[in-house]
Amino acid sequence: MPSPPSDAVVRAWTRLERAHRAALADVQDRLKKAGLPSLEWYDVLLELERAEPAGLRPFELQKAMLFAQYNLSRLIDRMETAGLVARAASELDGRGQVLHTTHQGRALRRRTWPTYAAAIQHAVGRHLSEAEARTLASLLGRLHGAVD
Repeated sequence: MPSPPSDAVVRAWTRLERAHRAALADVQDRLKKAGLPSLEWYDVLLELERAEPAGLRPFELQKAMLFAQYNLSRLIDRMETAGLVARAASELDGRGQVLHTTHQGRALRRRTWPTYAAAIQHAVGRHLSEAEARTLASLLGRLHGAVD
């Protein structure tokens, strides 16, 4: 049986989770105050835009997303109704779907980015020097790689 984590490791875990929650809440709040949709919408639009012209199947989109989306099909339905996402039949599998952004979806993503970028700067960037941000990104990358 592995040994329990040290106090320093537990403290790092706790602070990581608290920092994540606080930063995410701040970013979501700033988007809401600006009358913009949630980060999940931005995340979908960004990943679909990156995948153009091929688009993504729903399971591919879910794997690519930065933020967990437990009910992706409902989110896609809402985004399609809003005219931001379009579905097409998969050429590889007639039963499958491929998702694409619409012109309106790309415009919304571009309009959202300045608010999102400012929120990231407020939640994270103003607290760290460039060197600290690079160090933190490197450390978090190591943790992410260990989990993958």
